[in-house]
Amino acid sequence: MSATQISEQPSTASSHVLHLGKQLADTTTRSPWIDALRRLRRNRAAIVGLIVIVVNVIAAIFAPMIAPHHYETQNILAMNSAPQWVTDVFPKMVPTGETGGYIRVNNDYILGTDSLGRDLLSRIIYGARISLSVAFVGPFFSLLVGTVFGMIAGYTGGRVDNLMMRFVDIMYAFPTLLLVILLMAFFRASFTAGDEGSIAYRLNKIDSAFGGMLFIFIGIGLTSWMDTARLARAQVLSIRQQEYIDAAISIGARDTTIIFRHVLPNILGPIVVAESMAIPRYISFEAFLSFIGLGVNPPTPSWGSMIADGSNALISFPNQAIFPALALFFVMFAFNFLGDGLRDALDPRSNKA
Repeated sequence: MSATQISEQPSTASSHVLHLGKQLADTTTRSPWIDALRRLRRNRAAIVGLIVIVVNVIAAIFAPMIAPHHYETQNILAMNSAPQWVTDVFPKMVPTGETGGYIRVNNDYILGTDSLGRDLLSRIIYGARISLSVAFVGPFFSLLVGTVFGMIAGYTGGRVDNLMMRFVDIMYAFPTLLLVILLMAFFRASFTAGDEGSIAYRLNKIDSAFGGMLFIFIGIGLTSWMDTARLARAQVLSIRQQEYIDAAISIGARDTTIIFRHVLPNILGPIVVAESMAIPRYISFEAFLSFIGLGVNPPTPSWGSMIADGSNALISFPNQAIFPALALFFVMFAFNFLGDGLRDALDPRSNKA
């Protein structure tokens, strides 16, 4: 072996050690949430879903400035009209002036108008407010109620845990969608006829001010927390067996300190992932309730109610049902893609750093 080779070996070994040391320092200083964010950024489908959601959030917030018209504005002369490109996409929509024509071609409305002469594009933009409100309010109630309920049951254990989880089983005995429908029917029937000054009257006024959204929030909130409660309880039961929990108990830490400093941070990841995957279900609940007439109050636009109105003339005017259905489709798929990305990014068993 030459003297040059002998002199190169120590330098090569030392550089390799320094490289390993740098990698070890990076992995020890990075938090799990930073690693999760990096994995999420590499998931193209999740990023596309996030972009679609952000665009819809911006459209919902700035709807009065983005929408060409107000959602209530009617143009009687433009009822059931459509632009030229829509008649080209749907060959059965024959413009007036041609043989068998019945569609009024009006290029002033990008997506056309409904049977009352209201701009479809404007109503779809305003309708994003309803679906996104449910998309964020539903998980909020679920996280708040379900996480607290499940943590108490799992950490307390014994008879308290047994009683609390039997209550969850009773709630599970009812089909969720049917329970939401029954709750909505009960709220609408019970609180509409309240005397002036009563609680029922005030709740009905608040519901009217929100366009019929209050009772939807209550109905979804009362039925959305059971899955989260079960997941939180299971996570707490698993974490209670860890050594750091025994160490915290041995030094005299209070239960509240153990729960909020040791238990909650370790169960939050799986719960957030589960809730992100459940958001499309909340959106579909609202759309279905609006479709059957138990959702928002007209003329407040909802994609579900727009689909219901358009389905009455689906053969003659398919654009009135298909365009709001596409908006609902893209938003639900965006949340599905983002939920899948969050699940992969927050998976502690993933070693993609």
